[in-house]
Amino acid sequence: MSFLAGMFGPRREEVWKQLCGEIGADFVDGGFWKGDKVQAHVKGWTVTLDVYTVSTGHNHVTYTRMRAPFVSQDPFRFRIYRKGFFSDLGKMLGMQDIEVGYSSPFDDDFIVQGNDETKVRALFANPEIRRLIQEQPQIRLELKDDEGYFRARFPEGVDELHFQVVGVIRDVERLKKLFDLFAEVLEEMHRLGFASDADPGVKL
Repeated sequence: MSFLAGMFGPRREEVWKQLCGEIGADFVDGGFWKGDKVQAHVKGWTVTLDVYTVSTGHNHVTYTRMRAPFVSQDPFRFRIYRKGFFSDLGKMLGMQDIEVGYSSPFDDDFIVQGNDETKVRALFANPEIRRLIQEQPQIRLELKDDEGYFRARFPEGVDELHFQVVGVIRDVERLKKLFDLFAEVLEEMHRLGFASDADPGVKL
């Protein structure tokens, strides 16, 4: 291991290539302008991992994000994050704070918001989803509609499962659990009738 690697940990590219080898994903070299990404396929869905940087005056904040567009079959929306993080998010239009019905530690540790309490409870009744969420030290996971930055690129009826946290994740095991979480949530939404497993026809 080099001196710099010992001080700062492994390079992101090395970690992500190792991740690809372990989960059978594709490492996409985007070059200087587009940036690298990891893409894994679950049925008709493609889960994409990358990083992006936001400039705020003299500061630059880098985020790790994971995204999976899908064909929506229901106007269901939710968002979950740990208490103490993203406390300034507030409520999105039409969303309310929901206790999913699992006392300590889940309801104690997380804020869950959604536009349909029954559907939120149905999704989070899956114990594997709750376990994978609890194993993330930081998390902001949400089901977004095709508004915002991606509106011009998404066909009508295509929504997105979206995760992001501040910083660059270089922990292979944590990233593997994130991909497992996306696969589990997408599969559960398909089982519940919220999402189709058809190819949404969106390239990230």
